[in-house]
Amino acid sequence: MKRKHLFTSLLLFAVAFSLMLTSCKKDPDPLELESLMAGTIDLNGATSPTNVPVNPTIVAKFTVDIDPATATASNITMVQDYDDAPITLTVSASGNTITITPQGALGTGALYQLSIGAGLKSVDAIAITPLQRTFTTAGTFAPAGAVAHFTFEDNANDIVGAWDPVAADIIDITYTASRKTAAGKAATFNGTTSLIEIPNGDLLMNANSFTIAFWVKTNSTGKTNGHFVMGLAGWNGIQYEIFGGYDGSKFAIQYQHATGTAAEDMWFPVEAKYNNLPPDQAWQGWTYAKSLTAAEMMAKLKDNWLNVVYTYNAPTKVGTLYFDGVKMKSFDFNLWPDTDAKRGVTGLKYAGNAADKKWALGFIQGRNNRTISDDWANYADPANQHFKGQLDDIRIWHKALTENEITLMYNSEKP
Repeated sequence: MKRKHLFTSLLLFAVAFSLMLTSCKKDPDPLELESLMAGTIDLNGATSPTNVPVNPTIVAKFTVDIDPATATASNITMVQDYDDAPITLTVSASGNTITITPQGALGTGALYQLSIGAGLKSVDAIAITPLQRTFTTAGTFAPAGAVAHFTFEDNANDIVGAWDPVAADIIDITYTASRKTAAGKAATFNGTTSLIEIPNGDLLMNANSFTIAFWVKTNSTGKTNGHFVMGLAGWNGIQYEIFGGYDGSKFAIQYQHATGTAAEDMWFPVEAKYNNLPPDQAWQGWTYAKSLTAAEMMAKLKDNWLNVVYTYNAPTKVGTLYFDGVKMKSFDFNLWPDTDAKRGVTGLKYAGNAADKKWALGFIQGRNNRTISDDWANYADPANQHFKGQLDDIRIWHKALTENEITLMYNSEKP
């Protein structure tokens, strides 16, 4: 009988002890963000930072260790605010730390949102409360992905790509104050001999979709003819000119199609018209043209800073010209006749002199690129239409920027 009571007592003690241990067991700690840093920049502070580099490595630290299987690009996301475009990320976890790296450079001066979703869990399977943090990259706004950018800060180097001109190809250029203090300096051309020749210009222009953007200011003092602002074998590659009367300007560009190449002008004159015209007055393919008076056009082109952007969108076959962030003109190759080869344009293609493919700033073609053999296209003659004025922030993308991006860029950079 005593043995039975002893056994019962021991059993009750064991049960009580087990219950005591169970009641004393600690609940798993919550998963919470402890810090979020991009280098020395705090992304988890009371205010959203505005000076984050375009190639950030973001380090997130948490209160407990992370389940690495949940630290994925589906649970940690980033979007570009102005167009909700997703940013591709590389995500890795170690202990209580997650490293987040965009796979490509972000745009400058752009707002981004980083989100961490409930799918992120601790090693104890505790989910985080979803959170978002925002930051803005350093600099003025410009869409990501530029293949070249010339800022002319006391040199003619390309700050993002590999198109630095050699010293011998920079002729009679001075660097003077640009459109505003924040823009630094601009390249200044004397109207007779100034020239910058960018190497491998064919590789800069050869693309399906394409955008070029730049700031230009003409100097009309003593100038009696037009301005060849830039050119790569003229219309056999790409050129931009401002007419001598400041009554218009044009791009002339060579395009690839199924059987070869062909040139087409983005010609923008005073009082441009595009619709409700009789057939003998209508211009092939125009889909829009903003009609500027002679005075309005001159105010844009003569002795004032102007932001010029040209885009070609290969999927839609549409070319568009913008002045100061506003669409001026567009054309559509789909509107060419079925029998015209231009109906099948696929993108831009250099078709000039194979021996010298330098993109000239300040003239219609380089010194040694005599694709256009006429005397008026000879750099050696100072009386020809050499550009006189300033150029700054020349950027090239192998994609078509959107109208929203172009407007944001202009508003960020304007004087």
